[in-house]
Amino acid sequence: MSKDDRKPPAILEAALYAEDLEAAEAFYAGVLGLPVVARQSCRHVFFRVRDGVLLVFRASATEAGDTGPVPGHGARGPGHLCFAASAAELEDWVARLKAAHVPIEADVRWPGGARSIYLRDPAGNSLEFAEPRLWAES
Repeated sequence: MSKDDRKPPAILEAALYAEDLEAAEAFYAGVLGLPVVARQSCRHVFFRVRDGVLLVFRASATEAGDTGPVPGHGARGPGHLCFAASAAELEDWVARLKAAHVPIEADVRWPGGARSIYLRDPAGNSLEFAEPRLWAES
């Protein structure tokens, strides 16, 4: 195995935390259009994001450690997640979010030319849509 083969190839899942899972589902499925792949009342709702999964947990349900074979986990306060979007897709997202009355907190043009928009989900998590070239290796 080469040195490069020993590093993780991709992020498979990412987690955010929200106490109101119904509001989270209404936002991520209804506004962002992400398909629900799993739901457990009062504990979590999971969404498909292309080849990965966005996990939204109630921290109070997962940090207690009563999670079966998975170690207890959880976070307090707003988290952050960034979705990849091309320049054209960013324009579509701006229009879609405005139509859904979701405020855009910031619209940033980065020094390398990439663009990001920032918004909040109902739990206060910071979400970003950004051109992938934001993190392109130079």
